[in-house]
Amino acid sequence: MTPGSELVDNACDVPVMAESRPPPETIRIPHPLDVAAIRGALALSQSDFASRFGLAVATVRDWEQGRRIPDRAARVLLGVIRQEPETVARIVAAG
Repeated sequence: MTPGSELVDNACDVPVMAESRPPPETIRIPHPLDVAAIRGALALSQSDFASRFGLAVATVRDWEQGRRIPDRAARVLLGVIRQEPETVARIVAAG
């Protein structure tokens, strides 16, 4: 065996090992939420919506104007606000 031949032999096995890996998990990306519609259904101003649900007014404004996209946790929170706004408001108020 010549110096380095073992490395070459092992390198030949790499594609086989890579092919035997399981496929990556599918990541589910929720549909975008219409923050303005959620807020509008509650008849709240941006300021009141932000205050009631523990959010920054600038964040709500940026989401509504498309300058920022809510991250996964924020999308979950917004989805819960859409379904159970009074529950979320009560929990936020309890601190």
